[in-house]
This record gives sequence, C-alpha cells and structure tokens, in this order.
Amino acid sequence: MDLSRRHNAGFSFVEILIVVAIIGILAAIAIPEILDRSQQAKETAAKENLQIIRQAIECYAAKNGGIAPGYSFNNPKAPVNEAEFYLKMIKSGRLTARPENPFNNLITIKMIENDESLPATATGQYGWIYKTETKTFKIDWPGKDSQGVPYYDY
Repeated sequence: MDLSRRHNAGFSFVEILIVVAIIGILAAIAIPEILDRSQQAKETAAKENLQIIRQAIECYAAKNGGIAPGYSFNNPKAPVNEAEFYLKMIKSGRLTARPENPFNNLITIKMIENDESLPATATGQYGWIYKTETKTFKIDWPGKDSQGVPYYDY
C-alpha cells in the first residue's frame, strides 16, 4: 500500500476547529458594525420623522389661524385628543400614515394638556409626546444617541 497516495475525504478535528475559530473572529468583528449601523438608521429615521411631523404641524397651524392639530373642533380650550390629531393631520394631507417611533415601534402619542408641563424625561411608554398648545412634538425614548445627545432632545 502506497501511503503517499492515500486520499482522506474527511476533515480532521483540528481543521474544523480552525474554521470555527475564523468564523467566530469574523463574527466578532462584523456584529458590532452591523449593530452600530442599525442604531444609526434608527436615529436617522427618528430625526426624519420628527422633522416631517413638526413641519406638518406648523403647516396645519398656519392654515388654521395658528391653532395646532389635536384640539376637538379646533377649539384651543377643548381637551387635546390623539385621535383628533391624527384625523386632522391625515385628512389635511399633511401625513399619509401614523408615524412610528423607530426605537419602540409605537405610534401612540402622549398628549399634554394646555395646563400640563412636558415630562422632564422620556419613558418609552409611547411613541411620541405632544404638547398641542406649544406645538412641541418629541420622541418618547430614553437614553442617548451615538453622539451622546438625548433622544428626547431631538
């Protein structure tokens, strides 16, 4: 039997370990990069959503005597109402759908009455926070972005 011509079709345990180690090293390098890109995409989406919504609120108010959307019957003395906000924004063509908070995937809005103050910090329980009286629209997400800016301050 000629040992120099022996053909082994399988892989040795050491070869398999080397391949697994290489895959592990590549994953350790690639996964943080992917997660970072995902985080940046969410931050960009949040900023763009806020810009669109804020512009839509300003346009609506400009066409309605300075009254922001969210009041029943456009009466600034009436209680604020999330359904009324979305109805007016979508019906007026300012929004085509309810925007989603990219961090918690919620579309709900914590509506702040005229005599209430904005929360000091975000909780993440809602998609958005809106004080109709001042037309202040914020994202409800705690923490800071990749640049150290609180999401609530966007």
